[in-house]
Amino acid sequence: MIGQSDATETTAETAAPEPAAAPTVVAQLSDTQRQEVEGIVKDYITKNPDFIRDYLLANPEVIRDAIDELQRKQDEAEQVAQVAAIDQNRDLLFSSPRQVVMGNPAGDVTLIEFFDYNCGYCRRAQADMQQLIADDPNLKVVLKEFPVLGDGSIEAAQVSVAVSLIAPDKAADFHDALLAQSGQVNGDVALAVAEGLGLDRDAVKAKMDSPEVKDTITESYVLAQALSLTGTPSYVTSGEVVIGAVGYDALKEKIATARASCSTEVC
Repeated sequence: MIGQSDATETTAETAAPEPAAAPTVVAQLSDTQRQEVEGIVKDYITKNPDFIRDYLLANPEVIRDAIDELQRKQDEAEQVAQVAAIDQNRDLLFSSPRQVVMGNPAGDVTLIEFFDYNCGYCRRAQADMQQLIADDPNLKVVLKEFPVLGDGSIEAAQVSVAVSLIAPDKAADFHDALLAQSGQVNGDVALAVAEGLGLDRDAVKAKMDSPEVKDTITESYVLAQALSLTGTPSYVTSGEVVIGAVGYDALKEKIATARASCSTEVC
């Protein structure tokens, strides 16, 4: 940080005989003492606004550095909250009966994907997911319907869940086929894909509005909210939330980390 670096160098010159003294003292402060020091600093800033203004005008990069630091702390806090949410919702995330499983159902590590059938990034990321499954025989992939891109996405998700309930053995093929579609998909497109896989169109359509379908999608929304997910694709391992289509290599690394650090029965 440029502004802080300048200030540090000035302080170092002033206190050259004992450069390590200040960090040692700060590190030894109790929480109460630290709060007292912060209070003194805040009081000084309040009483001397012109000093702060002049300093910031002379060192505007400090504002940028402060914003970056604030963002870092917010990201860190969000990650901590997400890990806590994973632990609190572990059963529904990893073992819910309302989910489609690809790869090895008895795998030693699980990668969860929240997706939307109209998400272009989800479509492009599907090749990465297929390759991960092919390369890792012990990988379990759990799919969570998370339609966030309009009514067409909701309809497609309803058809998808209906297919998984009527013909579980066709669910993975349906998922791959619908993500392979070009352009916007909706209920009609999804029903056509189901019909192409040999399912009865009318039976699937009738199942779309069933309580089971509604409950499955609602469960995904609830989990997404708990994890602070707002877009797709989003991935979850036993100890981390990964946002966006990060690519094959990044996902493979996340899987390896989860496998190495897993300390629970459900990974």
